[in-house]
This record gives sequence, C-alpha cells and structure tokens, in this order.
Amino acid sequence: QAQLMESGGGSVQAGGSLILSCTIPRSTYCMGWFRQSPGKERQGVASVTNSARTTITDSVNGRFSISYDRVESVLYLAMSGLKPEDTAMYYCAAGNGGYCYHVDSAFRYWGQGTQVTVSS
Repeated sequence: QAQLMESGGGSVQAGGSLILSCTIPRSTYCMGWFRQSPGKERQGVASVTNSARTTITDSVNGRFSISYDRVESVLYLAMSGLKPEDTAMYYCAAGNGGYCYHVDSAFRYWGQGTQVTVSS
C-alpha cells in the first residue's frame, strides 16, 4: 500500500505563494491534490497523469499549477495569489485506475494532509 506524505504547507498572507510537495512512485498513473476546509466536503483541486496531462478546478485556474518531477518522483502544487478562501487541509492522492481527473473516485491512496492558512 502506497504511503504518501505531503509537505510545504504553512501560513501566508493573502497574495502570497506556497509550493506543496508529495513523494509518489513514478509508476503511478494518476496523481492529484485535494483540499478540505472545516465543515465542507473535500474538493478536488488538480490532477496530473504520468504523461503530464493535467486537469484543474476553475476556482484556482491561473493561480495554481500541478506538476510531477519524474526524476525525483515528487508531485508539486505551486500556489500563488493565495486567498483566504484557499485556507484548507491539502491532500495528495495517487491512483492507477482507468481515468484521471480531480475527483475522489480516480484515487486509491491518500496522504495525511498539510495545512495551508491564508490570512487577509
């Protein structure tokens, strides 16, 4: 069973930037980032396949980008222009199913989460 661990979370002011990372084996087909705020459902943020095809949710498009470094086997989420509404626990995920999109059903393995807090 894959064990995923995120890093790079923290507290920033609105307009700031953070880069989240997560080590995922390069044999994985689909990798993604999700987030969950207190009292809200988990939300898919972005996904990327091992051939670098990406998807991203509308609310972060143009501010966030997802990428996978095949040499280092590290998944990244680069976040800029952060807003208070981006405050959440962020999770990385991995899956080897038949499709790749930023929805729960595409993923089997999950990290423990890293907190991102954006103050106004």
